[in-house]
Amino acid sequence: MLIPDALEKQRTFFRSGQTQSVDFRLEQLKRLKQAILEAQTSIVDALNADLHKPVFEAYLTEIGILDELNYAIKNLRAWTKPRKVATPVTVLPATAQICPQPLGVVLIIAPWNYPFQLCIAPLIGAIAAGNCTILKPSELTPHTSQVIANLIRQHFDPAFITVIEGGVETSQQLLAERFDHIFFTGGTAIGKRVMAAAAEHLTPVTLELGGKSPCLVDADVPIDVAARRITWGKFTNAGQTCIAPDYLLVHRSIKPQLLQAIAQNIQAFYGDNPASSPDYGRIVNQKHFERLAPLLQSGQVVVGGDSNPTEHYIAPTVIDGVSWQDPVMQEEIFGPILPVLEYEDLNEAIAQINQRPKPLALYFFSQNQQRQAQVLQATSSGGVCINDTILQVGIPNLPFGGVGPSGMGRYHGKASFDTFSHERSILKKPFFLDLKLRYAPYKDKLRWIKQIIR
Repeated sequence: MLIPDALEKQRTFFRSGQTQSVDFRLEQLKRLKQAILEAQTSIVDALNADLHKPVFEAYLTEIGILDELNYAIKNLRAWTKPRKVATPVTVLPATAQICPQPLGVVLIIAPWNYPFQLCIAPLIGAIAAGNCTILKPSELTPHTSQVIANLIRQHFDPAFITVIEGGVETSQQLLAERFDHIFFTGGTAIGKRVMAAAAEHLTPVTLELGGKSPCLVDADVPIDVAARRITWGKFTNAGQTCIAPDYLLVHRSIKPQLLQAIAQNIQAFYGDNPASSPDYGRIVNQKHFERLAPLLQSGQVVVGGDSNPTEHYIAPTVIDGVSWQDPVMQEEIFGPILPVLEYEDLNEAIAQINQRPKPLALYFFSQNQQRQAQVLQATSSGGVCINDTILQVGIPNLPFGGVGPSGMGRYHGKASFDTFSHERSILKKPFFLDLKLRYAPYKDKLRWIKQIIR
């Protein structure tokens, strides 16, 4: 189907008013849930083919989007209700309310690292808010892209939701069209291009990007627990997670013990040879492997360091002796390489974090509540997780998104509904009691206005 034709069919469908109905939206959300349940095996197989993703991770981080779907189904009627607001005395008698309204036809461009979840999660918000949607899955994960296309084609009217597959050229063609909202998840460089294209039509955008998310570790932590949680958060999906701890900034006094514990946990998670582990993924393609491989030359490898270009395999790797100037510290890693820096004074560590672009996530491991409060107050990031990693992304009540270079806009839970809605302001006035105070001529009326407006 040609892109302009698909868009015109969706605009026509939207103008029919069918998506305005809350019952219609609930029906579509429930249909999406059933479709995912029926396609579980296909989804898992596709993720394994594209990313060597373990079955457990496929369910936890991809099919687990069902939790978000259930949350939307449960709360949608409450979200759609108009909200009454107070009116000032100057406009009485009157009533005022805010009514959420769908935007129209929206575009969702999904990434490759969590190719199913990060396509379906924003779609939930788009459906809940009453929009028609064009989905563009990532061409770098073709098996998952095909599963998504089949799932949508089999269960939804293309005038309501349609999938358009393709590469960079297809994305460029889509971005040249006018949409009512564009939702993009991916890297900062491509995010800039999306925003520039959207500006041609003054289209609002949500950009879910990334950055170098620091993991700051205090001296007072239980090392075994901290190491286990850091290891899991860093090496899940072979490190290809936008909110993975990008680097460790650990107190000098515990660095040797922490690195030893991380090494032990890597062995416990993936065995003596992670390349043969069924629980460890692969780099998505050769291009990204070649981007990551040179970073192994920074500092001194203390764990891992092995790689195999044929299999796009890079071992879970920890690198010590890294400086802020090393190549591994210049860009978001987005892979299974964990550089380690140390600090002595917390103020010094915070200053180093603040000298760099605001990240999507910040992690702080500490039992000291004063230091926790200090880090929260003195830093800026899209989100924060204290004493764990990644888990903040799975809570529907917590809006998810970046700040500054790490993104703009929020989603998950009601934030997704809000992102794809226009909050329409409505004032209603009756015809009785039409005071002439506000009408010209204004002679002798100023003193009354001054009494009201103080």
